[in-house]
Amino acid sequence: MKIDLLFDPFGARWPEVRDGAVAAEGEGFDGVWLYDHLAGSVHGQDRVLESWTTLTAIAAIVPRLAIGPMVLNVANRDAGTLGVMAATLQEVSAGRLLLGLGAGGGGETPYAAEQWAFGRTVGGDRLRRHAVETTVAIIRSVWTGTVGGVGGFLRPDPLPPIILGGFGPKMAALAGRVADGINVPDGPGARNLLDIARAARVAAGRADSPFVVTVSANLGTRSLQRLEELDVDRVVVFLGAPSAARVRELAASRH
Repeated sequence: MKIDLLFDPFGARWPEVRDGAVAAEGEGFDGVWLYDHLAGSVHGQDRVLESWTTLTAIAAIVPRLAIGPMVLNVANRDAGTLGVMAATLQEVSAGRLLLGLGAGGGGETPYAAEQWAFGRTVGGDRLRRHAVETTVAIIRSVWTGTVGGVGGFLRPDPLPPIILGGFGPKMAALAGRVADGINVPDGPGARNLLDIARAARVAAGRADSPFVVTVSANLGTRSLQRLEELDVDRVVVFLGAPSAARVRELAASRH
């Protein structure tokens, strides 16, 4: 079971994130993830680093860590363009991309404000799930290299796994049916969400293809034992301040 870090980009400066990623590599962690947001104010901050640009810079600096967005709101980027972006980052990172996608927050959440600021609408749960499914289909079509009779789209090699963020049963089922993995929060409901995703995968005839299970959790011994029982592939540990010192503190707590 791999141990990844989730850096908080709200209020952070690039040197902090850069040094944190270098420390994460040096301390033997396996990957770095970033939230995908556009306005720092949705978390009470005056700034936030854009995730894709920051992940690309991390990929160029550290040669080993897996990199992933936790998770990309599909409303933030055109699906076809995102397919090319993902293929490019997969090449830049030499195959280390974990492509996290999600439906974004609903209109009742503070995150809707950054969508409204750009004149975008925020649909209900069903519409946002449909947008995720459509985005996955478009990305996969781009990765074939030819779309709509136009060739020359970059084809990633290997294909990065598409991992859906699943906080509820319907998103978990969607992940099992169309994606290559799922991220769920640790807690009493984690087992149920993973069972739903795995059952949907069997029903879709995809049980034999790889499925990456990631869980956002802490490094407590009991948590890790429980996650091993759930056959989790990657534990994603939130790090409040993406500083090298915090990374080293966390690494020291593992020993």
